[in-house]
Amino acid sequence: MELAITPIGEIHTPFTEIKGMPIQPAGARGIRGTVHVYEDYVQGLEDLDGFSHILLLYYFHRVHDYRLTVTPFLDEEQHGVFATRAPKRPNPIGLSVVRLRAVDGDRLHLENVDMLDGSPLLDIKPYVPDFDQYTHVRTGWLEKSRDNVEHKQSDERFSE
Repeated sequence: MELAITPIGEIHTPFTEIKGMPIQPAGARGIRGTVHVYEDYVQGLEDLDGFSHILLLYYFHRVHDYRLTVTPFLDEEQHGVFATRAPKRPNPIGLSVVRLRAVDGDRLHLENVDMLDGSPLLDIKPYVPDFDQYTHVRTGWLEKSRDNVEHKQSDERFSE
């Protein structure tokens, strides 16, 4: 099966290098960025400004291979890539929940951005707590991790 995905826009952030980036939006609190939505897709932004947060699906455009086991930033042990949020995946797709500050024509103004500048945007969805937030969850190997995601940054493990 062949799958073709066309970017709908481009994400702009202060992060031009993988090393030193926040590893999740929780570690990027207050960091601002924008999304430029391509002209053919701007009409799809109607009514988005009523949401405080959105989910961005994007392509890890500077990741060129994958690993089925990785040592994630929040642990010292290896785990299956699908039990992590590591970027070196068979399909290098990222997901981030960000704060939507404003919709201005073909531009989205964001806060809490944790992605690389120039990342191709694949999709936008509204964050809806009734759909997306669960109270009784298990977090697998992360339950024993004492590291705080807010103080972790990307390093050479997941560079190009």
